Amino acid sequence: MKTIELKVSRIGNSRGVRLPAASLRRYRIGAAVLMEERSEGIFLRPVGPAAEKLSWEDTVREMAAEREVWEEWNAADADGLESIMWESGQAGRIAEKKTRYRSGRRSDKKS
Repeated sequence: MKTIELKVSRIGNSRGVRLPAASLRRYRIGAAVLMEERSEGIFLRPVGPAAEKLSWEDTVREMAAEREVWEEWNAADADGLESIMWESGQAGRIAEKKTRYRSGRRSDKKS
């Protein structure tokens, strides 16, 4: 998700921030929120039952609206397979190695 800088405003002897209407609708925030103080900052969440998880459709719609460029992101590069040391002189991938199945069945010996 994107980061938005919000202005801290004076409200009586306290301070407050105005949350964008789109964010309030998206996370179903009504008249109150729960605030958690964490080591990395303040976390706000809706009061009451947990907000519904966002659907893939909502996520894709938001990504399209932000016009992010994903052309350079490659899932094959992100999987870490290029760092695996393959055995030299053999097939390149584990799934390509020949199996060592024994022919014949094991017999159960009774004493």
